[in-house]
Amino acid sequence: MIRVRIATANDVPALRALIDASVRGLQTRDYSAAEIERALATVYGVDTRLIADGTYWVAEVGEIVGCGGWSKRATLFGGDQYAGREDSLLDPTKDAAKIRAFFVHPDWARRGIGTKILDACEGAARDAGFTRFEMGATLTGVPFYEARGYTALETLTVPLPDGASMAIVRMEKRDLREAI
Repeated sequence: MIRVRIATANDVPALRALIDASVRGLQTRDYSAAEIERALATVYGVDTRLIADGTYWVAEVGEIVGCGGWSKRATLFGGDQYAGREDSLLDPTKDAAKIRAFFVHPDWARRGIGTKILDACEGAARDAGFTRFEMGATLTGVPFYEARGYTALETLTVPLPDGASMAIVRMEKRDLREAI
C-alpha cells in the first residue's frame, strides 16, 4: 500500500537519492546526459523551505518512492542550490500556488504515485485558499500534468553552467470550484 505523508527533515538524505535516481532514470528521453548532470548540480534538488513550510509530501512503500509539494512562496522551481529562488509569500486571492519538485523512483513510475501526491498538494493548497496552481514542469512531466488538467502557458529556458540551458514548461490549472 502506498502511504502519502508530509516530509520531514529526516527524509532529506532519502530524498536526495530519490531525486538523483528519478532524474537519471526517467528524463533521458527528453534531456541530454550533459543537461541532466548540470541540472542535478544546479537546479534539481531538495528544497528544504518546502519541508520547513510543511508543504512537501513523500510517498512510501516501506521506503520513499516519490515526492512532490506545493508552495505558498514565489519560487517556481529549483532546490536549495538553485540561485533563482524567491521566497516571498504569495497572496492566495490573486496568486497561483506553486506545484513543486515532483520526483518518482523509476521502479515505481506509472503506478499512481504522482497522482496521489498531486491530489494531496492540490487539496492542501485549496485548504490554504488558493484556486489556481502553477508549475515549471520538466518536458518529461508535461504529459502527466496535461492528463491532470494543467495547460501549457510557455516554454522557459533555464540557464545551466558552461552556457548550456534546458527547457521547462510553465503550466497552470484553475480550480473548477473557482467559477462557482
